[in-house]
Amino acid sequence: MRTSIRDLLAMKRRGERIAVVTAYDYPSAALADRAGLPAVLVGDSLGMVVHGHASTLPVSLDDMVRHTAAVVRGSLQALVIADLPFLSYATLEDAVQASRRLMGEAGAQAVKLEGVGAALPIVARLTELGVPVMGHLGYTPQSEHLIGARAQAKDAPAARQLLDDALALEAAGAFGIVLELIPAALARAVSQRLTIPTIGIGAGDGCDGQVQVWHDVLGLSPGKPPRHAKVYAEIGGAIVGALQAYAAEVRDGAFPTQAQSVTSHDAEIEAALAQPLKAPPA
Repeated sequence: MRTSIRDLLAMKRRGERIAVVTAYDYPSAALADRAGLPAVLVGDSLGMVVHGHASTLPVSLDDMVRHTAAVVRGSLQALVIADLPFLSYATLEDAVQASRRLMGEAGAQAVKLEGVGAALPIVARLTELGVPVMGHLGYTPQSEHLIGARAQAKDAPAARQLLDDALALEAAGAFGIVLELIPAALARAVSQRLTIPTIGIGAGDGCDGQVQVWHDVLGLSPGKPPRHAKVYAEIGGAIVGALQAYAAEVRDGAFPTQAQSVTSHDAEIEAALAQPLKAPPA
């Protein structure tokens, strides 16, 4: 049975930590399901880790719909949350249309949006329409050019504002909030004040759950991983090694062998091929 919003709320009440990972395609979603993760996020981070962009901003709604549909097909148990991409919720009408596509067309069970302020009436209206909405506070990648790519809410006024924003998102109907790159003490305090779960990334251990990028967890990202990430397996190195071994066997003629070849009645085929070629029709 697929994880529901009610299940996540119950996990918070029980004090059970919620493990979330991003997924961007059918195989990653299927593997996350096999691992038993209760939720996956189809993040617009796919713009960087899958499409090779420098930020999330180039990601389109069409991109999100295609990737979300693939994740939904690969996931039978996890709650699938899809990011609303940059400026796809600039107006209430835009937000409704984007959510309709991500849920009705792609099959997501919830959407996520960044920020507060203008987002509050959007969260409220989407919730009224039956769209489960997750918020996102702290470092919000879609606002990178405005706020900078750095930790947020590091002084007292900003910390108080973030707490107020989190409470406002909860009041508007959000079922959960991602807290990204904020002080651990603040994340813990916010998590204690809310009745909805907080999912941290670079926000310490006081959140109700954690979310990590697929490529960071598995060692697939080039270069040094972010400070907030932990590499649990060097899958990237294993893939490189496997591809090098394959290429070497092809060059050496060691692959394919008889085991990878189609068997047939070779003598009969050779005899048939030895017959004179028929003249093509005039």
